[in-house]
Amino acid sequence: MRYHTLLLAVVALLAASPALATEPPSTYILEVEGGPVWQSRNDVEIPNDGTATRFSLIDVVGNGPFLSARLYFTWNVAERHGLRLLLAPLTVSGTGTSDVPLRFAGADFAAGQPIDATYRFNSWRLTYRYRLFDSERWTGWIGFTAKIRDAEVRLEQGATVGKDTDVGFVPLLHLAAEWRFADDWRLSFDADALAGGPGRAEDVALKLVRDLDEQWSLAAGYRTLEGGADVDEVYSFAWLHYAVLSVTRRF
Repeated sequence: MRYHTLLLAVVALLAASPALATEPPSTYILEVEGGPVWQSRNDVEIPNDGTATRFSLIDVVGNGPFLSARLYFTWNVAERHGLRLLLAPLTVSGTGTSDVPLRFAGADFAAGQPIDATYRFNSWRLTYRYRLFDSERWTGWIGFTAKIRDAEVRLEQGATVGKDTDVGFVPLLHLAAEWRFADDWRLSFDADALAGGPGRAEDVALKLVRDLDEQWSLAAGYRTLEGGADVDEVYSFAWLHYAVLSVTRRF
């Protein structure tokens, strides 16, 4: 159902008024975001061919919270056209035990003994987005995001190490909207998402923004990151939840 919601959002954006505001957007925008992140799902089986154990990393390292941070840099090239760079490193790690023996990435791990676990999911993205409309209250964008996924799952128990790394390209649909519901206050929605084939990816945020002046803004909100892949080499699906604070500087 969430993919139907994204489709309806696209239709709503396309149907909106094409009129632009009289004032052009800031040429450069820098946003730094951070906060705690929790995981409600993190299931792994590597390789995904019946020879490994399917288990939850939550059982080893817990739900969290863990620390997260990301940085956005936006360049509004023209009145309607913009580019946005995202640097979003993420590492979830900890030490715990498993109630059952685990076979992961060709290595065997004993039950009841300490295991050091690391889940790394770094995301480097470049987004082109087109400003569909900009009225007194509403602004909307649609675009395309090129994402480089830099991921690793690693288990260590004494001298035994099992790990799987993956670096790959993922194309995503980009949607964003802002509602200026009061003077100096905005509600901001932002999403990069893909569904289809053996995997999916969703990164969706909703923030309440307070404009301090023409250059500075503060925001607080919720972000969710969900997705994974089910292929011969790997089964990995995670669902992460962020409480975020951000500061934005416009140039």
